[in-house]
Amino acid sequence: MKLLEGKTALITGASRGIGKAIALKFAGEGADIAVTNIFDDDEFKSTIKEIEALGVKAKGYVFNVASFNDSQKIINEILTDFIKIDILVNNAGITKDTLLMRMTEEQWDAVIAVNLKSVFNLTKAVIQPMLKQKGGSIINMSSVVGVSGNAGQSNYSASKAGILGFTKSIAKEVGSRSIRVNAIAPGFILTEMTDKLPEDIKNEWINKIPLRRGGTPDDVANTALYLASDLSSYVSGQTINVCGGMLT
Repeated sequence: MKLLEGKTALITGASRGIGKAIALKFAGEGADIAVTNIFDDDEFKSTIKEIEALGVKAKGYVFNVASFNDSQKIINEILTDFIKIDILVNNAGITKDTLLMRMTEEQWDAVIAVNLKSVFNLTKAVIQPMLKQKGGSIINMSSVVGVSGNAGQSNYSASKAGILGFTKSIAKEVGSRSIRVNAIAPGFILTEMTDKLPEDIKNEWINKIPLRRGGTPDDVANTALYLASDLSSYVSGQTINVCGGMLT
């Protein structure tokens, strides 16, 4: 039997990169998949088709995860379409990097809204149905810079650090109903975003990593699969660093 057979998973920000890898990994293990994106573009439509090709039910939802009201509406739509939500992966995120001296209020607010407030929005919306089900797994995507900080990313680091505190708190609130809440903190992951970096910068990062390579979206997806499945049935309130040993 596949690890997620009979489960329904919701993954935000899933048109590409880590979110897409998680959606495909979960689908390959038998889960029906709801994915979200802020744009209804060709890339998103293609991702949904790739998921469906794995023989599971899949549907895409386009909305702004930073909106509390929109998040509640989408959860209600997904529950109508799929009946239940067993797994929530809060993956949606943006960056607006610059030194604090140059950072605008808008750059700060946008990153906090998409990266951190969205986690509150979706988690709050999904908690009630999970409480009724007496079970569920919530996986929040943080970052190693939420643990270590990084120059030029004070907004991003703050949002990802906030996710860690939120994860621990909610795990304590809902654990008695068999709902598990965990976080993943990826390190230097090779995605379209990092592809745009100059080679010398990429090499500098990789030389700091004990495993001497960048991670892949599949490395993160494998960890998400563990946290989504019953393999981690006694794991909650934890942060797993997927960083090749960068953080020790």
